[in-house]
Amino acid sequence: NWMLYRAQRKLAATCERQGVRLTLFHGRGGTLGRGGGPANRAILAQPPESVRGRIKLTEQGEVISSRYANRDIAHRHLEQLVSAVLLTSGRRPEYSRQSERNATMDSLGDTAYRKYRSLVEKPEFIPYFHEATPIDHIDALNIGSRPSRRDATQDIGDLRAIPWVFAWTQTRVNLPGWYGVGSAVEGWIDGPEQEERLAELRGMYQEWPFFRTVLDNVQLGVAKADMDIASLYAQLAEDDVRSAVYDDIRAEFERTLAGLLTITQADGLLQDEVWLRRSIRVRNPYVDPMNLVQIALLRKLRNNPDAPEAEEWREAVLLAVNGIATGLQNTG
Repeated sequence: NWMLYRAQRKLAATCERQGVRLTLFHGRGGTLGRGGGPANRAILAQPPESVRGRIKLTEQGEVISSRYANRDIAHRHLEQLVSAVLLTSGRRPEYSRQSERNATMDSLGDTAYRKYRSLVEKPEFIPYFHEATPIDHIDALNIGSRPSRRDATQDIGDLRAIPWVFAWTQTRVNLPGWYGVGSAVEGWIDGPEQEERLAELRGMYQEWPFFRTVLDNVQLGVAKADMDIASLYAQLAEDDVRSAVYDDIRAEFERTLAGLLTITQADGLLQDEVWLRRSIRVRNPYVDPMNLVQIALLRKLRNNPDAPEAEEWREAVLLAVNGIATGLQNTG
């Protein structure tokens, strides 16, 4: 997010110098790991000089359905988009401490990046991903406009973004939407200037639309995650693989949760989004049983891949994938 923000500012400055009118084309996925989240806030969080009355965006199929299938909701959503573009394009005051806090964001981004890479580059990570998520079954779904992999390998580098996020959504981890944030916050605050640095992050959250939007999206990703359900998927993996990967994920989840509550000074996640907290609380009990069914079927297939009923089990796994995606209102 931070690299995108800086790139947009540089593009805007370059176009300004050359007398070119800039229109940025934003691709927005449904999930947070692929640029999802409230569109109104996302536009307000853009660098003001990158909008100036013009913005273009594409939205994923599942988002189109939820936002435009109902005439009244579509009207309201379009009003929010227009409102955000107008507000961003007006005489919005420049964030007063932008330049001095670039270094803070550089440090946070670098720490989060290194933490994320340290997970996905573990030798146990790829086995865990295939053993503890339904990715191999998602590959068999006839959805999307392109194959789920660029090349026929098991390497995550060849996996496209949608199935990558889809697998973590199914297991209720939502890893791409928050992993690394906890280590970034903890690493920045730790040290002799702890109080000053914490005050700085709290000030950024209160005053800077970009930083607030990023952290609020992380809050949403953490709130939608369910690490108890995720731990059941983790048990599908071999013991050494599970301890190397899942224990790391769980610890980073706790760090991220603690960091969010420390910065927002809230008693719980989404404290100001009562309707959203209620929506998650009401929805989850209906989705949980489908996760349990999917886990049981994956275990059966793992233990008896050549059983006479194996094909029926595979079909049932795909039905569970669809059910969970519908219940969570997210694929990838």
